[in-house]
Order: sequence, then C-alpha cells, then structure tokens
Amino acid sequence: MISTSVGHSWYVVPRLIVLFIIAFTAGSMAGCGGSSGGSVSHLSGNTSVTLLTSSTANDQLSEFFLTLNNMTLTNSTGEQITLFTTPHSAEFIHVNGMAEPITTVSIPQGTYTSAAVSVGASSFVCETLDPSNGNVSSSEYGYGQTPSANVSANLPSPIVVSGTAMGLSLDLLVSRSATWITCNENGIEPYSITPTFDIRPVTIATEPTNSVNGKVTGLRGIINSVNAGGTGLSVTAANIPAWEVNAVGPNWQVLMSPITMYQGITGSSQLAAGMPVDMDVTIQKSGSLLATRVAIYDPNTKDLSVSSGSLLSVAESQETLTASAADAQGYLPGSIGAAPFSFGDAVTQISGQFANTQSLPFSASFTTKNMVAGQKILISTHALTANPAPVYVPAATITLLPQTINGTVSAMSSSGDFMTYTVALATYDLFPTLAVQPGQTTLLANPSSIAVYVDSSAQLLNSSPIAIGSVLRFNGLVFNDNGALKMDCAWVADGVTD
Repeated sequence: MISTSVGHSWYVVPRLIVLFIIAFTAGSMAGCGGSSGGSVSHLSGNTSVTLLTSSTANDQLSEFFLTLNNMTLTNSTGEQITLFTTPHSAEFIHVNGMAEPITTVSIPQGTYTSAAVSVGASSFVCETLDPSNGNVSSSEYGYGQTPSANVSANLPSPIVVSGTAMGLSLDLLVSRSATWITCNENGIEPYSITPTFDIRPVTIATEPTNSVNGKVTGLRGIINSVNAGGTGLSVTAANIPAWEVNAVGPNWQVLMSPITMYQGITGSSQLAAGMPVDMDVTIQKSGSLLATRVAIYDPNTKDLSVSSGSLLSVAESQETLTASAADAQGYLPGSIGAAPFSFGDAVTQISGQFANTQSLPFSASFTTKNMVAGQKILISTHALTANPAPVYVPAATITLLPQTINGTVSAMSSSGDFMTYTVALATYDLFPTLAVQPGQTTLLANPSSIAVYVDSSAQLLNSSPIAIGSVLRFNGLVFNDNGALKMDCAWVADGVTD
C-alpha cells in the first residue's frame, strides 16, 4: 500500500497540496572567460549567462521542488543586477551532481561578490516503509511561500563575469535545506525548509565533457515544435512533480547539427511535436544549447503520458508495479505517477546515454523479470484513464534511466578495463529500504551494497583519490545481475556524509 502524508509549517500559511493517490497492497497488485577572483577594470559590455540548477545530496529525499521567484547579483561597486523576475520552477534531486539549464540572461561584465535568491513554493518528499503494515509510505512537506529569512545564497568566492558566454550554477545543498522528524509522518510534526545555495561559475569548454565545463546530460521533456529542416527543437522540460499543476518549468531551445546522434529514430525528419525526448546537450560559446544526443523512447504521441521516478514495488502475483513521479507530462499528468501500472505488454529498454554497456564484465540486462525497487525508470502510457484492478494503467514502455547514489567505498578491485568499487549504501537508501517488501518478483542478496564499474570513459570529478572509506556520489545505470546490484558508472563526485 502506498500512503501519502503532508506536513505544514506553523509559521507560514501552508500551500494546498493536491496528491493523486491510488493505495493498494502488494497482495492486491500481486564561459569562455568565466572565473572567480581577479580585477575587472578592463571589463565592459555584457555576457550571456546560462543559469543552471544543480544539487549536492545524499539518498534521503526523492524530490525537492522549488519555485525561484527572482535572483540578484551584487558587484564589487555595490551595484545590484537582477537576473530574472519571472518565476522558474525546478525539481533539484534529479540533478544531484548534475546540471540543468533554466534560463539564459545577459548581464554586465564585472566581479560579483554576493547574491540573493527569492523562493516561492517549496516542498520535499521522502519515501520509506511504514513499520506498522510494511507498505510504502510517501510523505511531502511544503510551504506555499518560503520566508526570505530561510533562504541563503552563498558565493564561495567572487565571480568574474566576462567573455561571450558562461554558466552560473545554483547548487542546492540539500542536507542544509530541509529538516524533518520522520519519513513516515503520522500527524503534524515539526519540519523546516531552508533553501541553501552555493553559486559557482561554469567555464564553458570548447568541447565540454561534464557538468563542470558545459555538458548537460539526460535533459527530458516534451517536444513543442521542430524547426524547418530539423535544425532545432523547442522542448518543455519534464522537471515538475505531477501535482505541481501550476508550476512553470524551463522551455529549452535546442539546436541540432550533423554531430547529433539519434536513438529510437533514424534522424531529425522523424521528430514531431508531442514526442517525449531525452537529450544530451552542450552549452556553446554563443550561449545556445547544441544537442549531441536525441533519444525518443516512445514515438507514439496519441494520448501519451510519461513520468519518471523511482520504481517502488513490483508485484509477484500480478504483472504490476508502482513508481514515484518526480515529473509527469501528457494526457494523465495528475495521476500517472501515483497510479499502479500493469506491464504485461510493456517494452523494456535501457537509456542510450551510455556507449559501453556491452563491454561490462556482466550482463547489463533490464527486463520486467529482473527490474527491482529502487531503480530509476521512465514510463510511458497511452491510457485514457487510471483503471481499477487488475488492468490499472497499462505501461507502453519502461526505460531504465541513470541515477545518482551516495555511499562509502568498502572494497576495490579491477576487472578488465574497469575498476570495481564495492559501495555500502545507507540504511535509508531506497534499495535496502524497499527490498524487504513481501510479494516482490525479484529479491536482492545484499541490497545494502552495490558494485560500481568505472572505466576510462567515466568522469572523475572527486577532489581526492578514491580509497576505502571514501564517501562519494556515483551516477550511472543500476542493474540487477542475478540478485546483485551493479552500476555502469558515468561520473564520480565527492559524496555527502550523513
């Protein structure tokens, strides 16, 4: 059974949170130039600055939603520059250790020494098992308006804005941005939301390779329009939780070129409005976004709904699953993430973001027979309504997506071209939390441990060499290999201690 509870702060007017929930039991389921420090006496003109959302988080929360009302920077002479006043809504957990553009603005060149961010609506979600009945419990805590005194925007060092284009990362420090008593909330309990950002420059490389120098991976949304000749796309971002019906996320204008790789289709001529798209892009020196990879996981736009989030349970007695919805778009945006899905006729597939899955020293397989609670998935459906048992909402496609985990290295070894790190997960991680549910189709031998495979294609962004005892974040595709969790890793970054 999935239950949901909502907390409200005593010192702000709580916002109305509408959740669409269908509860059921397992039995019934059966830059150029951007830098920090330095003189600006020679700087003049404006620079195109791409604002990027990011976060630094462990695995305690599944969603953290904020509406950014406005943002200002103050330069070394005390002049205040407003970057935007139109609200921008974003979900931050899915960009843990990553980046996602929200807008591009032109601002005067110079050295900026402080910043301020105003936050409107805010909420966070955590998931666990209810010890009283063993069912999944999802709790959301939110403010309708976040008090200005709760928001901190820190510049670890002065930021020099210069050159033609650069990026500016708004990194949400999640462990300092929320407090709560329990994820299984049984009444009005104290909590707080205190959005705390570190704001850092992003210098755009000529050939970006990671989020630190201008590469953005896994942008997902719905195509609004395709330029004549297939030279560009307009895409509405899929980064808004299903129940945030009035929130407005980014709209990306993305260019395509002969270097763009297409997956699920043969080329740009097959792209059409209404298709769900998964993209990798690079920020150009002009400030524009250029797609290097465009993937279409379900080209059928008729009555299409899509959502992505964590797989929460898989029933043994019926071909039925439940998944959270960190975002949802399409025909059934309000209920797709909360409803159970039947998957008897679903097509399973793996994100095409990784080119090395065939080289792994294990079988990188994702099917309805080996999918396991805790994996991140994208579901598409063409259902007209949320149906009752046993049909529920029939999934058309289920796609395994990359995800970020936080853990402690407990062992190291090598296997062919890969370094293998055994990583111990915290008890609150979804893999060990959800593995004890009864009636599941697959069982993990050790859900508190995952083997991470790192080859030369992985980006090593960690500040210290990897060693036993290192607390790190790893991003990649997580597979269930005969009861053992294994990750094909894309990048490694410093972790977050509990």
